[in-house]
Amino acid sequence: MRDRLGKGLMPILIVSLVVVSVLSLRIGAVELSGKEILAVIWDWIVSTATGDCKGDSTPTEEIVLRIRMPRIVLAALVGASLALSGTVYQALFRNPMADPYVIGASAGASLGATIAMMLPISVQTLHLGVVPLFAFIGSIVSVATVFNLARVGERTPMVNLILAGVAVGSILSSLVSLLMYLMPQDGLHGLMFWLMGGFSGRNWTHVLVMLPHLVLGLTVIIYYWRELNAILLGEEEALSLGVDVGKVTRRLIAAASLLTAASVASSGIIGFVGLVVPHLVRIVIGPDHKKLIPNACLLGAVFMLAADTVARSIIPPRELPVGIVTSLAGGPFFIYLLRKYKVKEW
Repeated sequence: MRDRLGKGLMPILIVSLVVVSVLSLRIGAVELSGKEILAVIWDWIVSTATGDCKGDSTPTEEIVLRIRMPRIVLAALVGASLALSGTVYQALFRNPMADPYVIGASAGASLGATIAMMLPISVQTLHLGVVPLFAFIGSIVSVATVFNLARVGERTPMVNLILAGVAVGSILSSLVSLLMYLMPQDGLHGLMFWLMGGFSGRNWTHVLVMLPHLVLGLTVIIYYWRELNAILLGEEEALSLGVDVGKVTRRLIAAASLLTAASVASSGIIGFVGLVVPHLVRIVIGPDHKKLIPNACLLGAVFMLAADTVARSIIPPRELPVGIVTSLAGGPFFIYLLRKYKVKEW
């Protein structure tokens, strides 16, 4: 049964991604018809292929090509990245409650990114390098701290992981609040909106910064999919199969933290995507990471894009931070998992 579902799920997710992308292009403060969108995209393809670029853009072209399309692509990339990082954390910790938000990776990345934003560096340099670097450092330090605090011998009990994640995340969030208090008022509003998570005002530059992080992290994770399957059996079993657990764990944590850091640097804190998506895919197709990784990647993109579409269309012309939408969706699911696994370990 799961073999059939595993083969059929990916085409369904690909079609879903296309459908949600088209709906997201149409829906907004200015609603566009499918005909208008196709005309703009076709004109852009033709002008790019022939090199005959027009000078001034029409309002429809501005909306489609410079406002909505980069936002859609970035939302899909961030959703895929958070889902991948959640998949890795849950496998390494052998715990269904592990995700970038719950175990403090997002909080660490937000602290690092906030520190970078307060540095006296030009906006261009800040955007291209310093924020992702500081976010990555904060994320990986936070995950390592939580992991060491929660670990008991060779196991990472669920309760310990949650408590350590909550404690470390609370401390890091308090430090972010302290920095916000000390921050000049002119930059405070933008930082607060960024911390709630969202894609408002994002452009193709953000996409070009996010894309190589996803490619690198995905490459590392796919390379070690067999080792992830072995680690799920336990460290002793993985060692008996010839897996260098220490080296593999460090590399995969670095890859997952890189994805989390890039996502936080691009879109702020968006919680529960890494918790909900891997678990849903695992229920459908099982724990084999050869199938789990690509399907989680696609479902994460669909989930994030759908959440962003809801966030910017539910109370037009205003838009909610997408982090609020994902938390409202993921919070009840977190409670469900907590009740389901409160006695039985994963």
